[in-house]
Amino acid sequence: MASEPRSPRLAVLIDADNASAKIVDGLFQEIAKIGEASVRRIYGDFSSPRSRPWADTLARYAIVPQQQFAYTSGKNASDITLVIDAMDLLHSGRFDGFCLVSSDSDFTRLAARIREQGIDVFGFGEQKTPESFRQACRRFVYTENLRSDAAGSKDADSAAAPKPLQPISAATPMIKTVITQMESEDGWVALGEVGKQLSNLVSDFDPRTYGCRKLSDLVRKTGSFEIEEQSKGGGSVRIRVKPASAPPPGAREPRRRESARRRPRPGTTEP
Repeated sequence: MASEPRSPRLAVLIDADNASAKIVDGLFQEIAKIGEASVRRIYGDFSSPRSRPWADTLARYAIVPQQQFAYTSGKNASDITLVIDAMDLLHSGRFDGFCLVSSDSDFTRLAARIREQGIDVFGFGEQKTPESFRQACRRFVYTENLRSDAAGSKDADSAAAPKPLQPISAATPMIKTVITQMESEDGWVALGEVGKQLSNLVSDFDPRTYGCRKLSDLVRKTGSFEIEEQSKGGGSVRIRVKPASAPPPGAREPRRRESARRRPRPGTTEP
């Protein structure tokens, strides 16, 4: 009997100094969509009030704490320990991906180094995370999009409509760029392929950032695209063609150009 394919093995490394414990539920729900969190470690000084909220969640998600006392102010031993562990795990060759949970740009080079080895890096951080770190990851998820799940809201309406971090209009140029770049004779392209191209083009693209749970909802709400649903799932999309604008009612027609030959004045004869 053939064995079932194993989910990708992931190493989850959390920077407690730059991540809130409020995201933990939504964080591991999101990670479960990617693969299996085989290693779960968190780094910080858990004797400080800032990192203490994480202590209540460690047992629930089997997160192994890596205590780093702040012996000297201004020095971040947690970051160094996280990087050392990440490189050890990378060279073990046992993992298919890394999840780096932090809003600190100091991990930009770490993410780039892991990807140079052919391993995927998934970043999780706040919207304020510098672009350098976001773009160094294959995919970056804003932790603000995870807090509604972490709160455990029982309101179906609030769960169906995430709080937007950016206006819907901000997504329109990116979607148009992707559709334009995809080759198509009639302008229609597969919606699923558009989603893949958007992830490749912008690592932090996420429909939830614009208050939508799915890409199809976002595309529909922009009002700039046409969607063709398919019975077997999926669908196609193209840029909406604007009809030729008709002149407003009562508009005067443009004056015709008079003939080069002047008309004779009344009472005179033409020479």
